[in-house]
Amino acid sequence: MVNHGRLTLPTEVGAEAQSIELIARLGADAIRNSDGTELPENAGDMVDKVYATYFVARGDQDWAESHMDELQQLYLLSDRHTATSASLVIDPRKGFLKDQIKPDTDHDPKVWWEVRNRTTGEVVPVENWTLGADGAVTITGTTPYHEYTVAFLAWKTWDPTQMYNYITNNWEGTDRVKELPYDARHEATWEHMKSALDAWLPAHPEVDVVRFTTFFYHFTLVFNDQAKEKFVDWFGYSASVSAAAIEEFEREHGYRLTPEDFVDAGFYNSPFRVPSKAFRDWQAFQHRFVTDRARQLVEKVHASGKEAMMFLGDNWIGIEPYGPHFGEIGLDAVVGSVGSAATTRMIADIPHVKYTEGRLLPYFFPDVFREGGDPVGEAQKCWVDTRRAILRSPLDRIGYGGYISLALKFPEFIDSTEYVVGDFRAIHDAAEGGEQWSTGITVGVLNSWGSLRTWQTHMVAHALPYKQIVTYLGALEALAGMPVDVKFLSFDDIATSGVPSDIDVLMNVGTAGTAFTGGEVWRDAALQAGLREWVAQGGSLIGVGEPTSEFANGRFFQLADVFGVDRELGFSLSSDKYVDVAAEHFITADMTEQFAPGDGVRDVYPVTPTAEVLNFDGGQVQIAANEYGRGRAVYFNGLEHSAQNTRLLYRAVLWAARRDADAPAWWTSDPRTDVAAWGERAVVVNSTLEMVTTTVTAPDGTTTEVTLEPAQSHWL
Repeated sequence: MVNHGRLTLPTEVGAEAQSIELIARLGADAIRNSDGTELPENAGDMVDKVYATYFVARGDQDWAESHMDELQQLYLLSDRHTATSASLVIDPRKGFLKDQIKPDTDHDPKVWWEVRNRTTGEVVPVENWTLGADGAVTITGTTPYHEYTVAFLAWKTWDPTQMYNYITNNWEGTDRVKELPYDARHEATWEHMKSALDAWLPAHPEVDVVRFTTFFYHFTLVFNDQAKEKFVDWFGYSASVSAAAIEEFEREHGYRLTPEDFVDAGFYNSPFRVPSKAFRDWQAFQHRFVTDRARQLVEKVHASGKEAMMFLGDNWIGIEPYGPHFGEIGLDAVVGSVGSAATTRMIADIPHVKYTEGRLLPYFFPDVFREGGDPVGEAQKCWVDTRRAILRSPLDRIGYGGYISLALKFPEFIDSTEYVVGDFRAIHDAAEGGEQWSTGITVGVLNSWGSLRTWQTHMVAHALPYKQIVTYLGALEALAGMPVDVKFLSFDDIATSGVPSDIDVLMNVGTAGTAFTGGEVWRDAALQAGLREWVAQGGSLIGVGEPTSEFANGRFFQLADVFGVDRELGFSLSSDKYVDVAAEHFITADMTEQFAPGDGVRDVYPVTPTAEVLNFDGGQVQIAANEYGRGRAVYFNGLEHSAQNTRLLYRAVLWAARRDADAPAWWTSDPRTDVAAWGERAVVVNSTLEMVTTTVTAPDGTTTEVTLEPAQSHWL
C-alpha cells in the first residue's frame, strides 16, 4: 500500500520542526496556511506542493478604508414591531451586531429601503415614514395593533468568516484588525483585485497552489448584538447585493428588484423556500458575473505557472459548482469541509476540475483542541460518516486546517489521524485497480432545485443539520453511501421532457410547502398524470415525510393513490380508517429495533386496498409499500440518519426497482457495516464507533464473518 501522498496538513511559523516531523510520519505531500497563520520561509522545502490561502475580497484594509463606498452590502429586515397608536418608531439596527453592519444612508433610503405593514402585506408609502439622524424610522398613519418592519440596505463592515475566527480565537486585544469586505462589482475595486493578485503571484515563488477562499460573496452569516449567530444560510444570496448590481440587473432583465425580493418576509430566500422567479433570476445573474470574474483571476494564476484551487466555503456564493457556468472558470481543484456522507459527495462529485479534496473535521481550533474537548471522538465520527461516501465516490485528497501547534498537543489525535490517512490511501489503491461494483440502479431526487443543489439539500454550514430536517437528512446520507447512481432533478426537468429514461427510482423527500417537496407545483394536473403513468408503466417512487404534498381537490398527498397512503388533516375524521400490518416484507427484513423516523408526520393512513403497511406506530403509518400498475411505491414517515434506516432505504430501493428477487450481492448481515468492491478487491468497514461482527456475502454466494473494532476497515 502507498503510504505517501494525497494528504494536506496545515503549518505555521514557529512550528516548523514539528511540522516536518508530522509530515514524515503521515506521509503528507502538501502543506497549507490557514486564516490567522503564515507559511514558514522554508515551506517549499517541506513537501511537494505548498498551498497558500488567498482572499480576493478582504485582507487589504488600506484599500477598504479608502473606498468605503465600495464595500459589500446586504439586505436586512428589522424585527417586527406592533403599532399601538397612529405612529411607530423602529430602530432597524436593533438586534444586529453593530461591528458587522452599518445601515446605508449614502444611497437614498426612500429609494432603497422599504417599510411594510406585515399584517396586510402592504408597502407603506415613502411619504409616511422618515429616517431620523439617530438611525430610527418613524412611521405615521399606522394601524393600531398591526405589525410593521423595515427592510434596509446595509454596508458589511466586518467579513463574516474573519469575524467568526476572531471571536472563536479571542483575538480581541491583539493587533488583528476587523477586516472590511470589498465588492468586485465596483470597477475600481475590481481593478485593484486584479493588480493585487498580479503583485502577489511573483512575490510567492514557494507557492504551488493558490487556494482561493473563495471569491467574492460570502454566504449569509449575520450575528446578533450578543456576538452570536443570528441568521446562517449556506445558500444565501441576500449578502451578494449592491445598489450597482441591482441597477445592472434592471438594465439586463427589464424589471427592478425590491427589498422584499431579498428579505422575503424574513426568510431571506432560504433553500427551503420554493424559489421565486425574481430569486432565480438573481442567482443566475450573479452566477454569470462571479464565474466570469473568477475565470479572469484563475487565468492569471495559470499564467504564473501555479494551480488554482477553490475552497467551497466562505465567499462561495455565485460560484455554484453544479451551475451551468462553473466549468468556464477553469479551476484545477476544489477543496471543501466534509463531515458527513452528503457533504463528501457534494465535493467529490463536482465536475470540471482535475481533483477534489476534503478537509476533515475537526478544524484545529481551540473550541475543540482544549482541555475537556474531544478531538479524537469528533475525528472518528467525521471519518466513519465521510468514508461511506468515499467508498462510492472517492475524493482525490484529504486534509486538515487550523493551528498545527494545537493538534500536536493531543498525541492520541495524531494516532487516530495516522489510521485515517492509511485507510484513505488503501481505498484509493483499490479504486485505481479495478472497476467499482454497483447495483446499476439510478435514483433521481426530485425537488425545486434539481442539479443546482446536488447533494446540498436539507443541510446548513457543512454537515450541521437543522433539528426540523433531521427527519429527512437521513435519506440523503443513506443515498450518499449506497451502491447506486444518484441524480438530482427539478420539476422543470420533468415538465419539459418527463422522467429521464435512465432513472429507475424517483424520490421526493421533505416537508409540505418547501422547495424539496415542491408546494404548489403539485396542483399541476399534467405533472400528476405524467408521474402516475410513469409508475404504472414500471417506474418506482419513494416518498419521505410529506411527498407530493399540496392540499387540493380532497387530497394532501397528490399522489396518494400511488403511495397508497395520505395524511389526515382533520377534515375526514368521520371516515373510518382500518390498518392491517404486514407480518413480513423484503424492505423490513433487517429491522431489529423500533423504527426511528425523526419527528415524522402525524396521522398518515392507508387509502388504497393494495397498500401494505409495514410499520404502524403512534397512530400513523410509518412505512408502507404499494404496487401501482407495473410499478411500485414506498412511503416512509421520516428517515433520520441511522444504520438501520440506511439499510431500510437501500432495501426499499431494491424492492421498488424489482431487485428483491435476486440474492443481494456484496451484502453485509449487520446494517452498521458497509462493503465496497473494485475488481478482485473488497473492503468491509464498521460505520459505527462500537465493535461489530458481520457476515459479508460475495456475488458468488461465499460468505466471510468479520469482527471489526470501532471505525475499523477490513480488506477481504
